[in-house]
Amino acid sequence: MARIIAIANQKGGVGKTTTAVNLAASLAIAERKTLLVDADPQGNATSGVGVRRDQLRYALYDVLIEGRPLADVVLNDTALPYLDILPATQDLVGAELELVERNGRESVMRRALEGARDSYEFILIDCPPSLGLITLNVLAAADGVIIPIQCEYYALEGISQLLNTIKLVQQNFNSGLAIDGVLLTMYDSRVNLCRQVAADAKEYFGARMFSTVIPRNVRLAEAPSYGKPILLYDIQSIGAKSYLAVAQELIRRADGPAAAPVRGDRALTGTPAEMGEADA
Repeated sequence: MARIIAIANQKGGVGKTTTAVNLAASLAIAERKTLLVDADPQGNATSGVGVRRDQLRYALYDVLIEGRPLADVVLNDTALPYLDILPATQDLVGAELELVERNGRESVMRRALEGARDSYEFILIDCPPSLGLITLNVLAAADGVIIPIQCEYYALEGISQLLNTIKLVQQNFNSGLAIDGVLLTMYDSRVNLCRQVAADAKEYFGARMFSTVIPRNVRLAEAPSYGKPILLYDIQSIGAKSYLAVAQELIRRADGPAAAPVRGDRALTGTPAEMGEADA
C-alpha cells in the first residue's frame, strides 16, 4: 500500500517542486512504483516531467471538483516506466473557492486518492506555496510530510506556521500525519550562512533531517526548461546524485520502523536573525 507524502512549504522558491519532481523520478529509477500528484495551480511539476499542460484533457481539478475517476486523469506514459503523473492546470485556482461550500471539503483529496493506494508504493504530492484549502486537503490525505528548506537568511521563518498547521490537521483531520523528513536545498558549503542554517535546522529537527543535502547546481536549475527530471537531463550531475541519495534514505525510512509523528506545538526558537548572522 502506498505511502502518501506531501512536499510542503508555504514559502515559495525553496525547491519544493524541484524536490517533488526529482524525488519521484529517483524513486521510479529505483523501481518503486510512484504517482506524482501536481496540486499546485502553476503546474510546474506537470511540465517538469514533460507533460504539456495545453494538451491535457483532464487534470486534478476534474478529480476534486467534477468527481472524475483517477483512471481517466492519471498519465502513465512518462519517460520513466515506474512514474505516473496526476497533472494540474490553472483551473485548480478555482478549486479553492468551489470547495469552500462543500461538506467534508477537507477530505476531498483523501477520498480521491484512496483507490490509488494499492497501485503504488509512493504517492508524492507537490503542494501549492500557501496554506490554503488545497494544502489542507493534501495534509489531510497524507501519511507524511517532507519539508524542503532553502539555505538562506529567511529559511526558517514561517516554519512555525507550517508546523502549527500540521498540528491542527493532526488534531482535527489526520491524527497519523508525520514529518517524514526535512530536506536542505540550494546548499553551498562555501557560504557561512548556509552552514549556519544547516546547523540550526539539524539542532531543531534532529534525526528527521535527511543526511543528504541538495546543493546549488546549474544542471538542476536547467532541467525544468527541458521538461525533464534531472536524472534524464544529466544523471552524472551532483543534483541527480543528491536526489538519488535522498530517495534511498526515504526508502530505508519507509521500509523501517514507522517514525513517530512530529507535533507542531513546539515553536521554533527564534528567527534566522536571532539565530545568528553569518558572512556569506
